[in-house]
Amino acid sequence: MEVIHSIRPLLAVLVSICAVPLIASSRKENIREMWTFAAAIAKFLIVVSMLPAVLRGTQFSYTLWEFLPGASIEFKVDSLGMLFALVASSLWIITSAYSIGYMRGLKEHSQSRYFCFFALALSATIGVAFSANLLTLYLFYEMLSLATYPLVTHHQDPEARQSGRKYLTYILGTSIGLVLPAMLVVYHLTGSLEFSAHGLLADTTSKALVTLLLLMLLFGFAKAAIMPFHAWLPAAMVAPTPVSALLHAVAVVKVGVFSIVRILTGIFGVGILSSFHLGTVVCYIASFTILVGSLIALSQDELKRRLAFSTISQLSYIVLGVALLSPKGMEGGIVHIAMHAFGKITLFFCAGAIFVGTGKKYISEMVGIGRRMPVTMAAFFVGALSVIGLPPTGGFFSKWYLVLGTLEANQWPMLVVLLLSSLLNAAYFLPVVYKAFFCSDEEALFENKVQEGPVWCVAPLVLTAVISLFLFFYPDIFFRLAEMAVGM
Repeated sequence: MEVIHSIRPLLAVLVSICAVPLIASSRKENIREMWTFAAAIAKFLIVVSMLPAVLRGTQFSYTLWEFLPGASIEFKVDSLGMLFALVASSLWIITSAYSIGYMRGLKEHSQSRYFCFFALALSATIGVAFSANLLTLYLFYEMLSLATYPLVTHHQDPEARQSGRKYLTYILGTSIGLVLPAMLVVYHLTGSLEFSAHGLLADTTSKALVTLLLLMLLFGFAKAAIMPFHAWLPAAMVAPTPVSALLHAVAVVKVGVFSIVRILTGIFGVGILSSFHLGTVVCYIASFTILVGSLIALSQDELKRRLAFSTISQLSYIVLGVALLSPKGMEGGIVHIAMHAFGKITLFFCAGAIFVGTGKKYISEMVGIGRRMPVTMAAFFVGALSVIGLPPTGGFFSKWYLVLGTLEANQWPMLVVLLLSSLLNAAYFLPVVYKAFFCSDEEALFENKVQEGPVWCVAPLVLTAVISLFLFFYPDIFFRLAEMAVGM
């Protein structure tokens, strides 16, 4: 495999950091947002510039600082990192546009601070995507935790501060208490933290130690919201909706599951997980989260909380797919990173547009809202179809591959979990659509006139809904990257 030593991975990380002082010093809204868009577009173009070579099987590498043998600040762009970086960098552009409509529409305070920490969060996200080893990933993972804390506590009221404390307690507590010691043990055993196609621990003979390390790393990356380390995620819903969209579709939660995918494939390896039957252990842990998260979502009346518990459930689809250790299952899990991102961010954009346009945030208050906001609710329907896994949306293919993966791995209990959870997904999403469009006039709480949210809110959610539909017909690029990642 050809490896190109290039500074481009580092530039992709640094571009939004460099934009922070420019955003912070801009006194006019238009100038501030111009720098935000400039950084977002530049980051996306740098990522895309490496895509053709990655699709040919080439990797990009850059070492910033090596302070111990086998432990360095190093970047590597491979197919798995490229898939995640494509999703994150493209959605930052769209989320920045949406943030303008949302933050201006509600006349939110401290908007410059908001855009600054948004930029820092995306730098950390790309840093995780392009990490060549566990040390680099860990440092950017922690950077993301600190960068998103001011976003979660943006409103600066008692509820926001309490939620922020819970957020840091879960995220930093698990990473410092579980991931850091596990990382030190791995380095002690192997003398390296570099991600390997066959896993660093392939020669380790102690099943008990490998199992302990696996559980520490699985639960230590609490951004993946695997139960019981999930309570931070619903609490973080006090943040502005663009932040919730960032948390649930791209930066925080996807960094969590991406980190788990990296440690399953790059630290442990398929061979040792299969020989010790640890893949099955992870499958059952993920299955519990999938089902319980879906059941709790059914009982939530606040739309953002229903979406939050849906996210908890959907993230474990990715973990389950990789833990199946079958090619189809692993491909489905990796592709679900992208498919879920576009579907779920559409749903959060819709929730925010409804709040900006009507002030409503509870599902019980949204009877007949489809008449007033037909474009928004049509996009919501598309996003719901994608998350449920129904055609004609890209989410159909990732869930289809997950189903094929269970058959390929002969994991019939996991097949039941996937089918049952998809029914639960439909049960908590489709009634929202039904109430919006098909309620009788006397039940409607809204006047029968079209009154959508601000164009900067509506245009991004239409775009992400269209992309979800587009990915049903043209999912090839993500499947090619996932296939290459599984074959590494």
